[in-house]
Amino acid sequence: MKLVVQEFLTLDGVSQGPGSPDEDTSDGFTRGGWFVPHLDEEFDRLAGTWLGEADAFLFGRRTYQNFARDWPKMTDHPYARILNGLPKYVASHSLTKAEWNPTTILSGDIPAQVAELKRQPGRELQIHGSARLAQSLLAAGLIDTLRLVIAPVVVGQGRRLFPDGGAPAGLRLVSHQTTPGGLSVHTFEWTGLPEYGTYGADA
Repeated sequence: MKLVVQEFLTLDGVSQGPGSPDEDTSDGFTRGGWFVPHLDEEFDRLAGTWLGEADAFLFGRRTYQNFARDWPKMTDHPYARILNGLPKYVASHSLTKAEWNPTTILSGDIPAQVAELKRQPGRELQIHGSARLAQSLLAAGLIDTLRLVIAPVVVGQGRRLFPDGGAPAGLRLVSHQTTPGGLSVHTFEWTGLPEYGTYGADA
């Protein structure tokens, strides 16, 4: 399977709490819900297309617990059958029980277990949110594709998908589009380490 990260970001790179003010208030974050005002039918259609490519999902603990709390109740939502029915994996060293079936808890050497999942047949193993997990797997060279949805807002605080001191990565833009609500959607493929050069009169 191909490992695909789907992440909502502000223009200043924050990925924390896109869906509501109380979604993730860790580290004193008070500006959640910034993504919601920009949702529109075009993005909803696009998100459904992406979900249709999934054969399994991979989550960090916090995102998994939020999804597991909400999606089993949303049986009338058009995406509920996919999210509730497909295999799910959660990377956690603290969870001992996962009741959102079918779910498998991954602990120990997470990158090695994810690499094994990628060797299984299938289309996409999708990470939704779970920024810390995505960062670690990008550093391990396991991410194949990044789908970044950037909202036209600067929140000025919060956890960033690409923090200072994070692992460098080279990316290739394969598609981009905008939606009527102002979302900018970029799809990148991982290419390894970045390339560097010199710009100047003699270059």
